[in-house]
Amino acid sequence: MSSPERVAIILAAGRGERMQPLTNHTPKPLLKAAGKRLIEYILEKLAAAHCQRVVINCAHLADQFPKALGNGENYNLDIKYSFEENALETAGGIKQALDLIANDTFLVINGDVWCDIPFEPLFQHTIGNNLAHLVMVNNPPQHPHGDFQLNGTQIEQKNDQNSKGLTYSGIGKYSSTMFADLPSGKCALRPLLDRAIEMQALSGEHYQGDWRDIGTPERLLELDKALSTTSN
Repeated sequence: MSSPERVAIILAAGRGERMQPLTNHTPKPLLKAAGKRLIEYILEKLAAAHCQRVVINCAHLADQFPKALGNGENYNLDIKYSFEENALETAGGIKQALDLIANDTFLVINGDVWCDIPFEPLFQHTIGNNLAHLVMVNNPPQHPHGDFQLNGTQIEQKNDQNSKGLTYSGIGKYSSTMFADLPSGKCALRPLLDRAIEMQALSGEHYQGDWRDIGTPERLLELDKALSTTSN
């Protein structure tokens, strides 16, 4: 019996307004740190985990993605593109891309994060009756209260807005069932996650390695310095 196909979608449709003026002419995932595009770090990690197909959803300056990345041959991947006339937000973008994803489960990765987490265990993780499995990280300075609480392996809502939870890393494994009945169009992910929590169908893990949300020019510069130091 053959192993299930390994598929991932990289979310790359946002305008990256906090990254301006850099994103006025370049989509955020195509900005470089230590001489390499942010999205290339993700692609290389996916290839190392024997991912076979990657879908990239794009809207802002969308034509730059296939020009920069091609069909994935240089990364030992099969890259497909899901073009959005206007950004559909996370859940809407995944919904539109389901035909290209064409798999029961798949990894979802924000195109503007850098993380040293290995993807192999995520591909191997079995969702079971859950709708998704999220990688949670320690709260960064710009998001001190986090998003959710982790009770064992189940994700729960925080007791109150000011309680200290954990932050969703923008990396997770999802079931296509979560998006199957979603109407086409613009749709945020958070309501779907909240509903999954109500159903006790959202699991997670706490990753404590190096994770960075590259949301501003300052954070891009910090990553560039860190990676340049490491490679020297």
